[in-house]
Order: sequence, then structure tokens, then C-alpha cells
Amino acid sequence: MNKRVVLITGCSTGIGRALSEEFHQCGFRVVATGLSLESLSDLEAKGMSAHVLDVNNKDQVRQVVETVLDQEKTIDVLVNNAGYGLMGPLIEIPENELILQFQTNVFAKLFIAQKIAPIMKKQGNGLIINIGSVSGITTTPFSGAYCASKAALHAFSDALRMELSVFGIKVVTVQPGGIRTQFGASAMEILSRVFKPGSWYQPIGDSIRSRAEASQLNATPVDTFARKLVKAVTVDDPPATIRIGQKSFLLPFLKKAVPTRVLDGIFKKKFGLNMME
Repeated sequence: MNKRVVLITGCSTGIGRALSEEFHQCGFRVVATGLSLESLSDLEAKGMSAHVLDVNNKDQVRQVVETVLDQEKTIDVLVNNAGYGLMGPLIEIPENELILQFQTNVFAKLFIAQKIAPIMKKQGNGLIINIGSVSGITTTPFSGAYCASKAALHAFSDALRMELSVFGIKVVTVQPGGIRTQFGASAMEILSRVFKPGSWYQPIGDSIRSRAEASQLNATPVDTFARKLVKAVTVDDPPATIRIGQKSFLLPFLKKAVPTRVLDGIFKKKFGLNMME
């Protein structure tokens, strides 16, 4: 019996890398993609297929899909994982940064799904896994761009789930909580270029920087996340939404149960905004 083929984006580090390892351990033929072959060399050494892929490069997306289809003859599972977190005061974030956040976290994922779904439709089955975030459910200060991109991703994932079900294609939306990855370090690096001297919020700069790293406090190990997720999606009828990780249930509960004014006050205090009132 041929192994099922899974294509995963953003495998250089973090969730994508851990999922590559876990799917490989579970007997899948893994196609790992990332920004450089060097970052994927150890995965390739373990028998996985490695391809350079910038998800924002449409020509690369087309080329990788064509190459994988030529080599593997099918793509059974797509894991739309590649993305990043743009942090900072929303009123001060340059337009080009906002566009890039949505291009990477939303539009690129939809474009990849549009290129792979026809393969799944032809074979009468398939699974698309969109990696969202609990931040797309519960918005916090100084992460508005990231939260908005993940909320948009959740919405299009919901629509795809309904629309593609008639062709035998399942769509799962994953809403992780805090997972131990390089997310915080990456968010800090991006924050350094958008949070500049003269900001309205300079007096609480330390609180803004703490938001960039908040997801890494007591975070769930990434291999634990990957093991639980792969187990959850490798069943005949996977759930529509999966939440795994630190605060992945607490934050949505707060959003639903706590009055908006009270929750605003909690987050304003946590991230220093009360000091400016």
C-alpha cells in the first residue's frame, strides 16, 4: 500500500518541523518545505522530501506542487502552517507591514489550498489543515494585526470546510495556544522594526515587548503539540476545530464568558495600558 503524502509549509523551525517529524514517524511520506534547503537538510537525511518554498511566491508554489505531483503522484494532506506574528501598536504599524502579515498568514494559505484542492477533488478525498491561533479568537493589545490575520484565516477555513466537503475533502482548523517555538524571538525581531522612538506607547515599551514573547511563557512543548495534533487528524472523521496548548481553552472561555469591558480592563492592566490613563 502506498504511503499517504503530506505537504507541510514552514518546516524550517517550530510547529512545521515538529509536524514533519511526527507525520514521518506515523508512516506518511512527508514533503517538507521552507525558505532554504539548508534548514531542511536534517529532515531530508531522515528520508523526507525537501523543497524550497516561500509561500508568498506564487511561481514557487506552482512549481513545488507540480514537482511533488510528478514525484509522488498525489497529495493527500496539506498542512498550511507557514506564518509569523506582527506585533506592535496597531495605529502605528506601516501599511506595507500589515499587507505582508495578511499576505503570509491568510492569502498565501488560500492560494496554496486552491492549487492543491483540485488534486484532492480528482482522487475523491483529501485533508487540509489550517494552522490558526487562539489569538484569532481572543484579541489582546499590541497584537491586533496578528489576531486579525488569524481571525480571517479561521473564517476562510470554515467556509472551505463546508464548500469542499461535497467533494470528499475535509478541512480542519487548528487553534493552538502557547507552543514552545521560535515564535517569540521572531515576533521580537519584527517588533524592533515597527516600534520606534517617538511612539505614543514609548512609556510602556517593556509591556509591548512582553506581549511579543507572551506565548512562550509556560508554553506547551512543540513535540507534544505535534503528537496530539497528528493523532487527532489521522482518524476517519477529524474534528472541525482542534485546540491544543497553553491557554487554548482558557482564552476563548474568557472571550465568551467575561463581559467585554471587564476583559478589556484585564488585558489593559496586563499589558501596561492602565499606566497611561
